[in-house]
Amino acid sequence: MIQRQQTLWLLLSAVCSVLTLLYTFYSGNEMVSTMSTYVELDSASNFPLLILTIISILLSVSAIFLYKTRKTQLKVVIAGIVLAVLILVVYFMEVKKFETGNFALTSVYAFLIPIGYIMAARGIWKDEKLVKSLDKLR
Repeated sequence: MIQRQQTLWLLLSAVCSVLTLLYTFYSGNEMVSTMSTYVELDSASNFPLLILTIISILLSVSAIFLYKTRKTQLKVVIAGIVLAVLILVVYFMEVKKFETGNFALTSVYAFLIPIGYIMAARGIWKDEKLVKSLDKLR
């Protein structure tokens, strides 16, 4: 399980998902009823992002333990890719609500989540292809 590279990519996605709960993605001034307030945007401060991030964590951790059934693991990872892209879309929709602000350096974690999923899917696909080629030899 650990010796497979896709396990490490899935672990990266899980860790980055947890880090998005802890660190900010964007900070700036948001207009709230004719008054500008300083707000930090992270997954924990926004309910839809919180739910999506927790689901992402659960998907990546569950995909790690599905190493015996590669087809199911690949389906879970593809769902994770879709979810990670959806998380980024929600982040950018929330960023539009700000008047002024800056992206935090820790926003990189949110972009590493889909990269980890994509690299894991690539590794699973290669494993599946290798097993199919070995089945032809038997």
